[in-house]
Amino acid sequence: MSAAVPTHSKVWLKRGREKSLLRKHPWVFSGAIERVQGEAGPGDTVEIVDAAGAFLAWAAYSPASQIRARVWSFEPHESIGAAFLRARLERAIESRRQLGLLGADTACRLVFAESDGLPGLVVDRYADFIVCQFLSAGAERWRAEVADLLAELCSPRGIYERSEASVRRKEGLASQRGLLRGEAPPAEIEVRMGATHWLIDVANGQKTGAYLDQQRNRARVAELAAGAEVLDAFAYTGGFAITALVGGASAATLVESSAEALRTAEREAAANGVADVASSLRACSTSCE
Repeated sequence: MSAAVPTHSKVWLKRGREKSLLRKHPWVFSGAIERVQGEAGPGDTVEIVDAAGAFLAWAAYSPASQIRARVWSFEPHESIGAAFLRARLERAIESRRQLGLLGADTACRLVFAESDGLPGLVVDRYADFIVCQFLSAGAERWRAEVADLLAELCSPRGIYERSEASVRRKEGLASQRGLLRGEAPPAEIEVRMGATHWLIDVANGQKTGAYLDQQRNRARVAELAAGAEVLDAFAYTGGFAITALVGGASAATLVESSAEALRTAEREAAANGVADVASSLRACSTSCE
């Protein structure tokens, strides 16, 4: 007896609303949908078709979000499952390896969600620990498989989850924080980013512990700021200012509402040998105590 062919719900678009998908835009908004054929639950894989029934994409369905579907693949014969996730993760990891970002003591973003063909999934690597954010119903649906694959492909000491962004609420998902695989991360992980060194708290810091998506921007600002004075507003722990100072900026002022973040920035500036040319201010608003 042959194996049963899996069936998927179909999402039919209104006439003319397929244009963005034909340009490979990965989102389908609720207003573009004419009807849903079948029972599609949160995170289920659905087939997106145009008004004439022609295939457009495979996507993860999210009934609670205005972004009603996020595209996994535009290939009609592709199957969304563990093998698909493995291939996408392997491609993302290999691209970071080719960029020289996977040193034993470095930090980098391994997965940039839609940009790596894994909508709603952010994966950051801090030395030998990995931190994940599952920010969409589709990513949430495959949480266990993704964690298993990252453990296999990256061999980290531990995998931690920081799925707390407001976008999860829009997807109808509660916040999640905690250990997924392996060891719990220490209070601080020492990492290197370019010419700078940092101590990162992945369990309690902003986002996944640091703004790793800004690494290349910090390096570019450092190039432009050589010999100049830098103002780092909304500085958090001073990523832009300290990187610029290490890169040759003459002085930097950090402005930040969090006194705790500024204390961390001062410590990081000292650790990177630029404390004498970095100053910090606490910018107060009506919410400041």
